[in-house]
Amino acid sequence: MSAHDLYVISPYLGVAGAALLVILLDLVVPKKGLLPIIAFLGLAAPLALSLIQAFDLDDSLNLVQGSGLLSNGESSILLGSLSVDRFAMFFNFLVLAAAGLVIMASTDYVRQMDRYQGEYYGLILFSATGMMLLAAATELITIYIAIELTTMPLVALAAFMNSAKSSEAGMKFFIVGAISSALMLYGMALIYGFTGTTLLSEISASVGNASGDIPFGNYALLVGLVLLLVGFGFKISSVPFQMWVPDVYEGGPTPVIAFLSVASKAAAFAILLRVFFSGFFDVSLDWAGLMAALAAASMIIGNLVAIGQSNIRRLFGYSSIAHAGYILVGVAAGVKATGAGSSLPEFLSVGPDSVLFYLGAYTAANLTAFFAIIAIGNRIGSDRIEDYAGVARRSPVLAAVLALALAALIGVPPTSIFIGKLYIFTAAINADLAWLAIVGVISSVVSAYYYVRIIRVMFLQSSETGERISAPPASWAALGIAGASMLFIGIAPGFVLDLSKIAVGPLTP
Repeated sequence: MSAHDLYVISPYLGVAGAALLVILLDLVVPKKGLLPIIAFLGLAAPLALSLIQAFDLDDSLNLVQGSGLLSNGESSILLGSLSVDRFAMFFNFLVLAAAGLVIMASTDYVRQMDRYQGEYYGLILFSATGMMLLAAATELITIYIAIELTTMPLVALAAFMNSAKSSEAGMKFFIVGAISSALMLYGMALIYGFTGTTLLSEISASVGNASGDIPFGNYALLVGLVLLLVGFGFKISSVPFQMWVPDVYEGGPTPVIAFLSVASKAAAFAILLRVFFSGFFDVSLDWAGLMAALAAASMIIGNLVAIGQSNIRRLFGYSSIAHAGYILVGVAAGVKATGAGSSLPEFLSVGPDSVLFYLGAYTAANLTAFFAIIAIGNRIGSDRIEDYAGVARRSPVLAAVLALALAALIGVPPTSIFIGKLYIFTAAINADLAWLAIVGVISSVVSAYYYVRIIRVMFLQSSETGERISAPPASWAALGIAGASMLFIGIAPGFVLDLSKIAVGPLTP
C-alpha cells in the first residue's frame, strides 16, 4: 500500500479511528457526557479529508480545479477494490452528515443507559465506515465486507436496549441478515467461478463478451447475479425482502432506526446503482421490468399496511418500505433508458441522478421526523400514535416541525420530497414507464391518510396532562439542521440537483 493509497482512503480510516477513540476513551473518561462530543468532533477529520480530496488538484485522483467535485474519471486503489470518484464522494458527505446529526440527537436518549455509551457511539461510527466503503466498492469481496461492516454494528445497536422487543429486533435483524448474506455470498461465488474475477469492470467485460441466446452466456451466472441482488434487496428493505423492517423499527433504539432508515438505505442504493450501471445489465433482459415490479410492490404494500399501524415507529417502518419503492422507480427508469436496445439515449442519466436527489431529500425529511419523535417519545414514554394527543399544546414547535416533516414525506410542496418525487416520476415517464409513475402518485395519495392521522391526533385531540415537552440543546440543534435542510432542498433544489447530476458522471459513458 502506497502513501497515495493511504491518502485516498484516509476519510474511511478517519471514521474508523474516531470509533476506536470513543471506545477507548470510554474506559478512562469519568464524565460520559463527553463521549457524544468526542464522537461528533471525531467526524471533523474525515469530513475535512473528504473536502480536501474533493478540491484536490492531483491528477492521479482526477480532480477538477476549482469545481470542488471529482471529474468524470475515477481513481482505482487497492488493486481496484475501491474507486474514489464523484459518486463515492457524494455518499461520503451524505453518510457523514447523517451520522453527525444522529449522534447529536442521541445525547438525551443514550443518557438513559448506565453502561455501554462508548460502544453505542463507536458502533454508529463503525457502521458509517462500512457505508462509505460500500459506496466506493468496485470488487465483490470488498462489497461483501463493506455490507457486513455496515450491518453487524446495526444488529448490535438494534438489540441495545434492555428490553424484550429490542432483543427480538436484534435477533430478527441478525437472522434475516445472515440468510441474505449467505445467498449473496453464494451468488458471488457463482459469478467468480464463471468469470474468473471479482472486479466489477472485468466481470462486466466478461458478461459483455458472452455469446448465444442464454443471458450472460450461462444460467449459472444469471443465478449468481440474481442472488447478489437479493442481498441488496435486504439492505434497501424492498418487497419481498422487507419482513424484518417493522419489528426492527419498533424494537430498536429510535436514533439507531433513524440512522438505519436513511444512511444504510443510501449506501445500499449506492452499490446497487454502481452494479447496475457498470454494464452488467446491458443485455437482452427486461431488468427494468423487474425493477419496476419491485418498485410497484414496495409502494403498494408499504403504504397499504402502514394504514393499520398504531405504533408510530412501526408505521415508519412500512413508510420506509414505500419510500424504497419510490427510489426504485428512479432505478427502473435509469435501467430502461440505458439498457440494451434503449431508444432513449437523451435520458442517459435521468434515472440515476433522480435516485441520488431523492436520497438526499429523504434523508433530510426522515431525520427531521425521527428527531421530533425522539424528543416527544422521551417525554411521553410511548410510541403509540394515540398518546401523541395534545402534543401541539404541550410543545407547539415540536408538533409543527413533525407535521412539516410528515407533509414532506407525503410530497407536499415546498418540501424536499415533493421535488424528489417530481424528479423520480418525470424520469419514469421519460423512460416509457408512465404506468409506474401513476402507481407512485396514487401511492403518495394513500400515504397522506396515515401521515395526516398523526397530525390530526397532535393538533385536534387533547391530552390528560399539560406538562410541557422539551428537548436538550443538542437535539434541538440536530432537529433544526435537518428541518432547515428539508426546506432548503424543497425551496432551492438547484444545488442538490446539480450535485446529483455531477455525481452520476462516473456511472455513465
